[in-house]
Amino acid sequence: MTLTTRLAAAIAAAAVLYAAGAFAAPSPAPGDAYVYRVINGYNKEVRGQIEYRVDRVDGERVTVVVTTRVPAPGNAYTEVVTRDGNWLRHPVVNHDQPVEYEFAPAYPAYAFPLHPRKSWSTRVNAVQTATGRRASVRVDGDVLGTERVSVPGGTFDTIKVRRRVYAGDWDGFRLETNIVETEWYAPQLGRAVKSESTSNYMQPDRCVEYHACTPVLGDWNVLELVEVRGANAPQ
Repeated sequence: MTLTTRLAAAIAAAAVLYAAGAFAAPSPAPGDAYVYRVINGYNKEVRGQIEYRVDRVDGERVTVVVTTRVPAPGNAYTEVVTRDGNWLRHPVVNHDQPVEYEFAPAYPAYAFPLHPRKSWSTRVNAVQTATGRRASVRVDGDVLGTERVSVPGGTFDTIKVRRRVYAGDWDGFRLETNIVETEWYAPQLGRAVKSESTSNYMQPDRCVEYHACTPVLGDWNVLELVEVRGANAPQ
C-alpha cells in the first residue's frame, strides 16, 4: 500500500468517525423500514429475511415492529429503542432462545461518540416481559475501527463495534449465556448495515467425568442490509 493510499484510507476513516460523533443520526419517522437477510454463519445458508419498521416516535422512544421470515423468534414482535439506537425493549438470547426483555437503564448497544479504541462496560437491569423474571445483564463494548463494507443494499463506510454480553440467565445446571455481538454501524443511516451474533453457555451436568467441559453453542446469525424504505433511504 502506497503512502498516498494509506493517507486516503486514514482520511476516510477519520471522516466516518467524525460523522458518527459530530452529527446526530437521521431522525426516525413512522414508516421507515430496513430489511435484512439472515444468514446461518455456520454453513452460509440464507435463512430468510427480517424487517424493522418504525411504527411510532414518542419523544426519545422509538417503537419498531419486527417481522421475520426465519424459524425464530417467530412471525412478528415489537421493539422499543432510544433515538440513538440503544435498547429499551429487545430480545436477548437465553440458552439459545430469544427472550424479550425491558431494560432500565437502556441496554448500551452504542456509547457515542464512537471514537477509535473507545470501550464501555455497563450493567443494566432487565425484566422478561412474559414472566417478570429479573436479570442483571452486563455489556462490554469496544470500537474496533472503521471499515467499508458491501451488502446487498449497497456499500457503506462503517464503524465496527463489538459487544460481549453476559446475560445473567443462570438456570439450574445451565450457567449464564455469553453472547458476542459485532455490528458495522453506518453513520449515514444511524444503524448497523451488517451484524453478527453468536452465543454459548456451559452446562456442567453434561460434562463427562475427567474430561473438560465444552460449551453448548447457540445460533450464529449474520444480518446484511437488503433494502431501506422511507425518508432515510440512500439516494
